[in-house]
Amino acid sequence: MYSLNDFTLDIKEGEIFGLLGPNGAGKTTLISILCGLVKPTSGSFTIDGLSYAKNADEIKQIIGVVPQEYALYPTLTARENLLYFGSMYGLKGNDLKEKVIDSLDFLGLLKFADKRVETFSGGMKRRVNLIAGILHNPKVLFLDEPTVGVDVHSKNVIIEYLKQLNKSGTTIIYTSHHLSEAQDFCTHIAIVDEGIIYAEGTPRDLIAATANARDLEDVFISLTGNELRDVI
Repeated sequence: MYSLNDFTLDIKEGEIFGLLGPNGAGKTTLISILCGLVKPTSGSFTIDGLSYAKNADEIKQIIGVVPQEYALYPTLTARENLLYFGSMYGLKGNDLKEKVIDSLDFLGLLKFADKRVETFSGGMKRRVNLIAGILHNPKVLFLDEPTVGVDVHSKNVIIEYLKQLNKSGTTIIYTSHHLSEAQDFCTHIAIVDEGIIYAEGTPRDLIAATANARDLEDVFISLTGNELRDVI
């Protein structure tokens, strides 16, 4: 895992911003810093005009985080998990119950609401994991590999849900190794390697600026090479 080196980003409100890079490039480090999980040794950042050094509590109220690993209690039902996580955000009563029902319904999980999460498939767990991070309608949502290990149907439902969330005003910051998905989904992309931003722009502009590139995968390989990036 690389530290971030002279790393400057300006992510605009309403964007779907993709952070793409090989294993260990620094993507998760960046998200961990922006979410307040890792303290930077130098530098600073603001979210919605708020400085983390001075406004950490306010920032935590306006961000949502969906980690790559499932952050769910396996022996609780989907409904129980979501009611618990919603209460952690300060939601309660009928508003929380209706939000849980509506979200489960949109993602095709309502009929499984009272089944234990440990019985769910990977795609079902991934969808519940997503709901848990957005119940409080965050202004900024951080997603670390939100469609990893899921089937095509689950991936399509998740992406459509995220698009609707973005249209309602949520800025999305997203990491993925699915380059074709990122090309279609993201409005803006930064390609990161060794803790450095190698390129930044819209998917179309990045492809146009790279010789003989047909798609984002060609851009990615051109910038980061073909070397395997296994990380222990």
